[in-house]
Amino acid sequence: MSETIRLPGVDDDTNATINRLMAELEAKKDRNLLRAAYYDGKRAIRNVGTVIPPQYYRLGIVLGWSAKAVDLLARRCNLDGFVWPDGDLDSIGFDSLWNSNMVGNEVDQAIVSSLVHGPAFAVATKGGDGEPPALIHFKDAINATGDWNPRTRSLDNLLSITCRSKQGNVSGFALYLDGLTIIAEKENGAWQAEEQAHDWGMPAELLAYKPRIGRPLGQSRITRPVMSLQDMATREVIRLEGHMDVYSYPELWMLGADQSVFKNADGTPQDRWKVMLGRIKGIPDDDDAETPRADVKQFPASSPEPHLAALNTYAKLMAREASLPDTALAVSDIVNPTSAESYDASQYELIAEAEGATDDWSPGLRRVMMKALAIANGITEIPPAWSSIAPKWRDPRYVSRASMADAGMKQLTAMPWLAETDVGLELLGLTAQQRERAESERRKARAATMLGSLTAAAGG
Repeated sequence: MSETIRLPGVDDDTNATINRLMAELEAKKDRNLLRAAYYDGKRAIRNVGTVIPPQYYRLGIVLGWSAKAVDLLARRCNLDGFVWPDGDLDSIGFDSLWNSNMVGNEVDQAIVSSLVHGPAFAVATKGGDGEPPALIHFKDAINATGDWNPRTRSLDNLLSITCRSKQGNVSGFALYLDGLTIIAEKENGAWQAEEQAHDWGMPAELLAYKPRIGRPLGQSRITRPVMSLQDMATREVIRLEGHMDVYSYPELWMLGADQSVFKNADGTPQDRWKVMLGRIKGIPDDDDAETPRADVKQFPASSPEPHLAALNTYAKLMAREASLPDTALAVSDIVNPTSAESYDASQYELIAEAEGATDDWSPGLRRVMMKALAIANGITEIPPAWSSIAPKWRDPRYVSRASMADAGMKQLTAMPWLAETDVGLELLGLTAQQRERAESERRKARAATMLGSLTAAAGG
């Protein structure tokens, strides 16, 4: 149970909001940390029954299927930048904001956090001394939570943990409200608070994966079925490990021989592994024994095939649950697609997931970018013309350059005027960097041609 916080100089309603949000973070902490452990590969099975020897529990055997379910989707959700059909983003300082905040890299991290926990949060604030004019920060669900207003379709508040003690206790946080930010730190066991008023409304936005009515903060991609299937598969891998150590050796029965054949020359028993790995070259006859000559019977080693078959079944079940192709997880009996069409078909569910996820994240990213641009430009209201600013996502399909160029040429043939626009270069499959270089070379060529014409005219 976390301590009750009372910030000096803060009204009772705000203190109650802080404690309620702190309690919510505490209530969700175990589940959030559990999902993070699955993603980080720190969730090991400690007990698989009484049949497997206990030393196999301590091997720390884990599977990375949960992380793969997250990463394969995250790698198909790539933010290339923002577009403004009704204006020029460079004229309002977009490039400086994008580069100084490393927005592309930060959004990639926020996407992973959203997939792991369900919600992630973006916050736009004014920069301090030595910082960019506007800052964009992202927070995960372990360190931030807020109240969603279904009427305004926005957050009413956001509590963001900024500092923790070595024991993991909260020692600093920020509460973002409409027009007000409260920054609190614990010094010498007492809380100190600072209020900062601003003119940019509620600066925080929600980035949720798979939100729905009644659950606006979304859900984790590491669902209970995913965790259960990974646990089942991990247990099977442990059984397979035990099988390979114990049952992969052929079993021998010796009739008419005593334990002396397993002893060293000095009469001490041989090590078990030497007996298992050794090969019996010969057993001397004993004419005084009831059975003078030993008879050796062999039973073939047990096949690991049942374990592999079970593991393969779990892999396919996990692939179905996470909308992944069978080739992403399957152990055997999977043939890679042989054509572009069959490859697209195998990836269809994952592509659909990526398109749906980027649609869910776009409103929050668009609004936080507009707020950050307003802060950077020193204006208190977002101009109506900025309403067309929107994030631009990379196509989640992996299309070859040749196919993209061929499709682009067909579209440019139908609409030749597109060739004179940046969109036309994009249709041909050129990256943003290549388009910028092409435009730069074009301007240089035009300038050189104009200079040549002026020089010729002057000489004439």
